[in-house]
Amino acid sequence: MVVYSQKKRVRYRGKGSGTHGGGARKKRRGAGSRGGRGNAGTGKRAGHHKFWGSLGSRGFIPRRSSGKTDVINVGDLTAERLTHWVSEGKATKEGNTYIVDLTSLGYGKLLSTGNFAVKAKITIAQCSPAAAEKVKAAGGEVVQSS
Repeated sequence: MVVYSQKKRVRYRGKGSGTHGGGARKKRRGAGSRGGRGNAGTGKRAGHHKFWGSLGSRGFIPRRSSGKTDVINVGDLTAERLTHWVSEGKATKEGNTYIVDLTSLGYGKLLSTGNFAVKAKITIAQCSPAAAEKVKAAGGEVVQSS
C-alpha cells in the first residue's frame, strides 16, 4: 500500500505568521500596554519618578531686564549711511560735520570694528575707548549721554 504524505509547504499554506513579526500576541496592543505614548507617565513604578527633577521652578529669579544693548560699529557709520540719515531727518550736517544722536536711533553702544573716515559728532550712551579714538582720529568727537 502506498502512503501519500503531504509536503510541509502544502500543510502550512495559509497559516502564515499569526503576529506578522510582532512577537508574542500580547505585545502588539494599544498605548495602554506600554504605559502611554511618548513621555507619558512617571516611570516604571509608582516610586520611580523619572523626570520630576526637571519640573517646576526653583530658586529666586530677579525680574529685571536682560541688559542686552543694541550696538553699532564705527565701520557701519559710512558717509553713505550718514547722508541717508540726513535725508531722512535722523541726522544733521553742519559744514562738513555730521551730527548724529545714535541713542535716539535705538543704539546703546558704539564699538570699534571697522574703519572710520568721516568727521562726525556722535551722541551715544556708551562707547568703547578704541571707538572713541577712531572717531577722534577722523576729526570728530563722541559725546556720551546718560
